[in-house]
Amino acid sequence: MKIKTLLLMLVTAFTIQTVDAQSTANTPAPAEEVLSAAVQKAAKEKKQVLAIFHASWCGWCHKMTASLNDPAIKPFFDKSYVIADFVVYESKGKENLENPGAADLLKKYYNAEQGLPTWLFFDSKQNLVADSQIRPAGAPFNTKGSNVGCPAKPEEVQHFINALKKTSKLNEKQLAEIAAVFSKNEIKR
Repeated sequence: MKIKTLLLMLVTAFTIQTVDAQSTANTPAPAEEVLSAAVQKAAKEKKQVLAIFHASWCGWCHKMTASLNDPAIKPFFDKSYVIADFVVYESKGKENLENPGAADLLKKYYNAEQGLPTWLFFDSKQNLVADSQIRPAGAPFNTKGSNVGCPAKPEEVQHFINALKKTSKLNEKQLAEIAAVFSKNEIKR
């Protein structure tokens, strides 16, 4: 009887350890680590960082990803940016998909409670250069604006293009191609 009990305890302990190791392996990296790694890579490759915050339930987030991956414009982003993806504001039961600290990162860079997707552009020293909020001209980042999310309407696409102009060496033809892809996201009424 004692051997069966000991064997049962060993199997239980092994099972718990295996489940714990699997859940740890599936935990997304902390947001600060993801951003830091992206900034380091950007500095090495002489690029900027495009940080995108999204959630699995967010349809506009999926449109943003699809647009960035459109074969007509993906090479422009690959050449100019290190893209860092962050999962944040997940629905109940899917919080395990979130990068720990992603909401804090949004708050740190004045983009908390802005909706999704939210995007931030950083230089290779982790200075915020542009973001997805439309603000009055010349307003600092700590001035609350209106989140563009996935650019679709003409003024949203133009805001995104302006951010790209600030953070890359993309030429007018490339920027026009990017604008054309994102303009397809506009919902026709």
